Amino acid sequence: MTVRYEHEPRLRRPALVAAFQGWNDAGDAATDAVRWLARRFEARQFASLDIEEYLDFQAARPTVELVDGVVRAVEWPSLTFSAAAGPGRDLILLLGVEPNLRWRAFSEDVVSVARRTGCEIVVTVGALLGDAPHTRPVRCTGSATDEVLAARLGMERSRYQGPTGIVGVLHDAVRRHGFASASVWAPVPHYVASPPNPKSTHALLDAVSSLLDLDLDLTDLEIAAAAWERSVDEVVDADHDVSVYVANLEARYDATVIDVEDADYEAYEAYADDDDWLDEDDLPSGESLAADFERYLREHRDD
Repeated sequence: MTVRYEHEPRLRRPALVAAFQGWNDAGDAATDAVRWLARRFEARQFASLDIEEYLDFQAARPTVELVDGVVRAVEWPSLTFSAAAGPGRDLILLLGVEPNLRWRAFSEDVVSVARRTGCEIVVTVGALLGDAPHTRPVRCTGSATDEVLAARLGMERSRYQGPTGIVGVLHDAVRRHGFASASVWAPVPHYVASPPNPKSTHALLDAVSSLLDLDLDLTDLEIAAAAWERSVDEVVDADHDVSVYVANLEARYDATVIDVEDADYEAYEAYADDDDWLDEDDLPSGESLAADFERYLREHRDD
């Protein structure tokens, strides 16, 4: 049996919220969102999946902890279900490494847990790297099984087509089994890919809160997001080319919300014609910007 139950929780109108480490988790924004829920509502693990069935340990390696050169313990990757008493409804939190193997069987196992615990809705959260400026509000995208849920998401509908990860596969499986479901995604600036990203985590939790009617106090994440943004600002401001690149992204972001009849649109067009505007071929690479930011963090870690 691939699902191992430690006990069966008694739940009130539960919703399952899932996130996975890996391709679907840029900046750890998605898994940090589920971890935040687990901490806030003191979630307790009640079941786990047999990782031998779903993980390739050459890709998702266990880790060892050393004390004075002696192996203390081997920590294995995991895929666990935890239950928590949330405001208005209870939560089941699925968290772990993105499975490497047997995705369809994995999805059937998740569906079996959702059915056995009486879940009303399944929500997957993810994060992807994108051309999003760190200075602007995070625009989540998403999809849902019906128009009511889609309206409650109140966000841009995803237009992505192409390769998907376990979040996309799982969302499709629960939909086919008749569960109400929604998938919520947050962009993470590709030039600040290093975790954590409290701004994107906050955006995901805000969307989940609205979708599930949860009254979440996200003040701690708002404070962390503001501090994170100030840190990135310092790195960006120290490099002219990077500053111009970020300004490029900001202008593109702003142009999508400016009414073409608004007088400010002319200012945007004038800015786009400015000599400091960089051509795509002249833009710094995401890797070089990420390296700059990681170097900044190392230099200021003890400050």
